Amino acid sequence: MFVALLGKPFGIVLFQLLEATQFTVYLSLVAFLGGGLIGLAVTAARVSPLRYLRRIFTVYTWLFQSVPLLMLLFLLGLGVPHLFSVSVDPWYAAGVALTLYTSAYLSEVWRGAITAVPTGQHEGGKALGLTFPQIMVLIILPQAFRLAIAPTVGFMVQIIKGTSLAYIIGFHDLMTVGKRWANSPVPGTQPFVIYPIMAMIYFSLCFPLSLWSRRLEERLGSTTSRGGAAAAA
Repeated sequence: MFVALLGKPFGIVLFQLLEATQFTVYLSLVAFLGGGLIGLAVTAARVSPLRYLRRIFTVYTWLFQSVPLLMLLFLLGLGVPHLFSVSVDPWYAAGVALTLYTSAYLSEVWRGAITAVPTGQHEGGKALGLTFPQIMVLIILPQAFRLAIAPTVGFMVQIIKGTSLAYIIGFHDLMTVGKRWANSPVPGTQPFVIYPIMAMIYFSLCFPLSLWSRRLEERLGSTTSRGGAAAAA
């Protein structure tokens, strides 16, 4: 269809770019879901009353926030196969690297949302005789959720953009196919033609999420303000 409408090679290029975009989306979903599950566990450990758990997972967060994503991809996609003489599929290497990267940042976002809940809420729960898990589930987390949802959605944009680095370990996605066409000798596939198309595809993936995040932030912010004003009254 693309070839019939746009001709060669532009129709072929556009078809292959859009086809490769699905793998960018799949990798983003794997990173968000996997990183979210690990991030939940890390967040729970970091707000735990057990000091040793807080220290261990604080180091975990610092580690994967400090190491650049590009370096994680190199280590898992190229370093591990070379050091241990094993074959690592680019899918697994990219998925693990992005999952670890995502878990560290999401856990920090969620921990910040939990600690942003006034300490009086904890004290009120203790006064009612609630245990720590009960205070978290019944009082703290419902309030923290409202604070965390907008930055969580916003971070999904960073995940999508981060997948563009996975091409360095051979992961087949939008960036890989685009660079291959941009470096090919085929007339009409020069970099100044291919890269704007790729930019528009990334924009079409990221902009709706950015807009959604901004609207959530505005809506939840106004709701919180009204709630605070009503409580003060």
